[in-house]
Amino acid sequence: MLEKHTIEIGRVHVPVKRVKTLDAARVETLANDILENGQTTPIRVRADGERYVLIEGFHRLEALRALGEETVVAYLVRARLH
Repeated sequence: MLEKHTIEIGRVHVPVKRVKTLDAARVETLANDILENGQTTPIRVRADGERYVLIEGFHRLEALRALGEETVVAYLVRARLH
């Protein structure tokens, strides 16, 4: 079962591939929703040393960043070892 964690936004690394998919209109819509309702859906990240790598929730993360938030609620996903 996934556990919610509150982490610093500055510790979340967004892979370059994700950055190219940014939709400013979607970020604005999410930011307005977060202002009204708070962050209802956690993002998903995996640990990578001292930082976290974003797996899911890029637009939510950017909406929180645009609102000046310093933390984000996230599910910490464990990488599968093969």
